[in-house]
Amino acid sequence: MEGISRGYLGIIEKLSKALQVVGGVALVFIMLLTVADVILRRFGHPIVGTYEIVGLGGAVVIGFAIPITSWLRGHIFVDFFYQRFSPAGRAVFNITTRVFSLALFVLIGYNLFLYAGELYKSGEVTLTRQLPFYPVAYGLGVCCFIEFLVLIGDVLKIIGGDYE
Repeated sequence: MEGISRGYLGIIEKLSKALQVVGGVALVFIMLLTVADVILRRFGHPIVGTYEIVGLGGAVVIGFAIPITSWLRGHIFVDFFYQRFSPAGRAVFNITTRVFSLALFVLIGYNLFLYAGELYKSGEVTLTRQLPFYPVAYGLGVCCFIEFLVLIGDVLKIIGGDYE
C-alpha cells in the first residue's frame, strides 16, 4: 500500500504542477495583454476585447491554481481551535474537513461540466471577440476533479501520519 500511495501522490503532484504552469502562463498573458492595451490605448488603438479576455484568463488563473495551492497548503488556515486538539483529534478534524471538501469539489466539478455542455449547445460566446465560454468551464471542472484527487492524497497522508 505504501508504494501505491507514494506513486499516487507523485502523480497528483505532477498534475497539480502542470495546472500551475497553465495558470502561470495565463497570468503572464493577461498581464502582457493589459500592458499592451494600455500603451496602445494611449496612441488611439486599444486592443478590442481586452476586458473579456482578461476576465476569462482570470478564471483560468484562479481555477488552475487551486490544486497546487491545496497541495502546498498555501491557503489560509485559522488554527485557534485546532491547536487545542490532541494529535488524534487533529487527524479526525483533518479527515472530516477533507471529506466535506471532497463532496464539495465533486459537486462543483460535475455542475461545471453540465454548465459547459449547456454553453456548448447554446453556442454562447463573449460579446466582442466571440470567444466561447465552454472551454473555460470545462477547464475549471477538470481543476475541481484534480482538487478532489489532491484531497484524497491529503487523506492518505493523514492516515499515513505524513500530513503535519
